[in-house]
Amino acid sequence: MTSTPASTGTATPMKFSIVVPTYNEAGGIERLVTTLDDIFRKHDLDGEIIVVDDNSPDGTGAIVDRLEREGYPVRCLHRPGKMGLSSGVIDGWKFARADSVALGAMDADFSHDATILPRMVEALASGGYGLAIGSRYVPGGGIENWPKRRIITSKVAIALAQPLTPVKDITSGYFLVKRDAIDGVDLDPIGFKIGLEVIAKARYGRALEVPYVFTDRVAGESKLNQNEIFNYLRQLGRIYRARLAGKR
Repeated sequence: MTSTPASTGTATPMKFSIVVPTYNEAGGIERLVTTLDDIFRKHDLDGEIIVVDDNSPDGTGAIVDRLEREGYPVRCLHRPGKMGLSSGVIDGWKFARADSVALGAMDADFSHDATILPRMVEALASGGYGLAIGSRYVPGGGIENWPKRRIITSKVAIALAQPLTPVKDITSGYFLVKRDAIDGVDLDPIGFKIGLEVIAKARYGRALEVPYVFTDRVAGESKLNQNEIFNYLRQLGRIYRARLAGKR
């Protein structure tokens, strides 16, 4: 399902926190924070950015600390070492301000289109949806700069998960979910597919997929490798076994 443009200006904007896990993202993190800040201001969004940095040797965390001191709506959770993307998102949600109604995740590398964030926020603020997903696989969405092999891998991964949900882009890592939809939910992801875990387990009711064009990272290194593909299959197997056992 796709969205239609909507104004996000309200008397009391919905508070939300979006988590950006990082490891060696010094090349782009300042640009991302300033871009999101511009979007928050332009659309009257009450958002905060939580950067969860795994002790990046390139100084990513120090850049974020400076941006916070300069008044940007960002805080950094410093972790002692490279502990993984999914655990970083979950730790970031725990670190987020307690009154945020919605929690989300996005990548630091500009592969996720920040300009659709207002439409994702509006979907949840309107009360009609409990989950908004940045989607590559609905009309209007797409992928740029991926080799054929990676496109095939992505489509196979989605096909394997399709019996779990009508969501088209179940492997998306760009989403916002109502906090009460994940309260008490046992999120136990393997690897970096936290979105899969949320889509398959959270109590969000209706989900809205907002189309965007995924653009491969402009700085840093991709997190996809053979080990992460194996982790995805392990995670998918866990979810299917839980469903067969009658658990959410």
